[in-house]
Amino acid sequence: MPNPHVPSTLLARHGEALDLFGARVHAVRADQWDAPTPCTDWSVRDLVNHLTAEQLWVAPLVRERKTLDGIGDAFEGDVLGDDPVGAWDRAAAESRDAFLEKGALDRTVHLSSGPTQATAYCSQMVSDLVVHAWDLSRAIGADERLPEDLVDFTVREVSPYADSLAGSGLFAPRVTPPPDADEQTKLLAMVGRRA
Repeated sequence: MPNPHVPSTLLARHGEALDLFGARVHAVRADQWDAPTPCTDWSVRDLVNHLTAEQLWVAPLVRERKTLDGIGDAFEGDVLGDDPVGAWDRAAAESRDAFLEKGALDRTVHLSSGPTQATAYCSQMVSDLVVHAWDLSRAIGADERLPEDLVDFTVREVSPYADSLAGSGLFAPRVTPPPDADEQTKLLAMVGRRA
């Protein structure tokens, strides 16, 4: 089994996660942008806006090595405008390109939690994309099955801090999966979702 922390493997997972979420964004019908999602208080548009903004942070943090203060509130509020799909596509391309730059994963980025290795940041981004791809799939009635490699990666990434997620206010409390649960169901339970 490939080591998820080897740069080539990590970059592959990041690209796959971007493609997975992007496919769901492209599947959103015009009448679904205001639909609810499993994320409390977030509509489909809110969810896509959140992930788009997350991708917009990557280039300034990784490529330009800016601090949070240096970026300020550039990506707060609505980043989708009147073309949500196009905004996602542009942000995803910038994020992908920034992480693919030679030496990008060797850098340290400045996050709200403090200086962080770019590999750890990229791993967090993959996990966020995977979990929210399921959220978006459920919200729009798309296929909820997640690729096995991405599920396995996200379980390994999230497991060490799963118990503290609910305390962040960003996740629902962990739920107990059924005894016969598959890895995807276990992952979703870990992040407070019922499959």
